[in-house]
Amino acid sequence: MQTTLERARSQGFIRVGFANEAPFAYATSVGELTGESPEIAKVIFERIGIPEVVGVLPEWAGLIPGLNAGRFDVIAAGMFITPERCKQVAFSKPTYRLGQAFLVQAGNPKNLHSYEDVAKNPDVKLGVMAGAVEAGYARDAGIREEQIVVLPDQGSMLAAVKSGRVDACALTALSIQDMAERGGPEVEKARPFTTPEGVVGYGAYAFRKEDKDLLEAFNMELTKFIGTKEHLDLVRPFGWTEAELPGEVNVEELCKGN
Repeated sequence: MQTTLERARSQGFIRVGFANEAPFAYATSVGELTGESPEIAKVIFERIGIPEVVGVLPEWAGLIPGLNAGRFDVIAAGMFITPERCKQVAFSKPTYRLGQAFLVQAGNPKNLHSYEDVAKNPDVKLGVMAGAVEAGYARDAGIREEQIVVLPDQGSMLAAVKSGRVDACALTALSIQDMAERGGPEVEKARPFTTPEGVVGYGAYAFRKEDKDLLEAFNMELTKFIGTKEHLDLVRPFGWTEAELPGEVNVEELCKGN
């Protein structure tokens, strides 16, 4: 029986799951799969003998279930490595590190600059994306369950801030910057913003645990690529710079929560 790597090489393509979260992974208006994670994936898969990457779009919360159900073979969505996710999937080496940010209405009327600011005001509502890490960060900061509004995607988060359904939405700093630019004058990125200690996230690709040969081949080429001029030139249009390079981190330690 063929392994996933052998099958992908023989058929000439591999399916990747993404969740339309710009600038990490999203489909353009003409249906092209792009973003930091897919563009790197295209380079790495080409180098290991898989010339085509095909996108499959579930909601964010459906990425890990879809991977393990065989709907696609890799998650290429800028997913943070967390201990809970490590129980379900195997992560590649990370491609970046990022802090957090809030999207708020123009002028930041509730003066929200941290998760703690939300926790201090029980009338404030915070939007988070279903299946993403921010709900956990919110609870860790003491934000009450009735303050947390779970939303399916970036579009609904942006709409919720504009309409006042929520007072802020939490995502990674680059996602919030992209949403602020797309959202027009009604919204802005809260500045300054204090990322909680220990909450810097490391984004990576997720594989099924049994696909060890695929992960090993991918990691071998990824290690050579991250931090090169070619890599930085590729991701710069999506907002990445040398400041977001992951540095020397150990995936096993990140999976332990260290």
